[in-house]
Parts: sequence; C-alpha cells; structure tokens
Amino acid sequence: MSDFTHFDSAGHAHMVDVGAKAETERSATAGGRIVMQPQTLALICAGDAKKGDVLGVARLAGIMAAKRTGDLIPLCHPIALTRVAVAFEIDQAGHAIDCRATAETVGRTGVEMEALTAASVALLTIYDMCKAVDRGMVIEQVRLLEKRGGKSGHWQAR
Repeated sequence: MSDFTHFDSAGHAHMVDVGAKAETERSATAGGRIVMQPQTLALICAGDAKKGDVLGVARLAGIMAAKRTGDLIPLCHPIALTRVAVAFEIDQAGHAIDCRATAETVGRTGVEMEALTAASVALLTIYDMCKAVDRGMVIEQVRLLEKRGGKSGHWQAR
C-alpha cells in the first residue's frame, strides 16, 4: 500500500497532509464524450430540447461541480479554484459531444479531481436533459488529458 498516498502504513484510508508542500500554480484538463442518436444531437444543436439550452446548462453544472469536488470525493481537499472552464465540441459524424474541462488554482495540491468532476457532471447533465428522447446515450472516455504544476510537473495523455 505504500505507493498509494491515501493509505497510511497500516492500510487505513486517510487524507494526505499537504501542509508542507509549496503553493504553486496548478492546472488540469479532463475530457469525456457522450454518444447519442443523430436526432438527439440535432435537437441539442438546434436549441430545440424541451428543457432548454442543454450545453449552457451543462457548462454551468460542470463549473459548479468542480467547486464542490471536495464535498463529493471523501479524501479530496477543498480547493480555492482560480478558474474553471468547460467547453464542448460537436462531432456530427460520430453523433457525439466531446467535453473538455479545465480547472486551475494556486495551491498545495493538484486539481485533477476538479477537472474530472467537471467533465463528468457536464456530461451527466447532457444525459439528464435529453434522457426523455434518448435513454441509450453512452458517456465514455472520461479521463485526465493534462496536468501542470506541483512536484510531479507536467503530464499529458498520449
């Protein structure tokens, strides 16, 4: 268990002590995708979904979720975020919407979980707003794309 920082020497879960770490600029970007029926994507793109502006609401939900990550993930530190951005790209050929969420802070611990939470909740919100017309939507490929800052430095997915 020594490789996992959220477990002590006895194997018990604990919150990592970050008090001695230096405050640095940190950022993380996560992504994911929701695949749907072509008709569902057309409704979203046309702004004709019965619940309103699907992507606008999903963007706000992702931002709000990033700010609440410390409340949702048991051992995650509450972080003072300096910026959260959620963006969508329509993939007409794949009948999908790609989501990218970026979280930034100046602090002692990274913001990977905040970016991942933002992307996940944004995609879940799209599902929620469109489930009445397409319950078969699939959320996939939620993953960390890039992180910067901290002791481990820069990392990017291949």
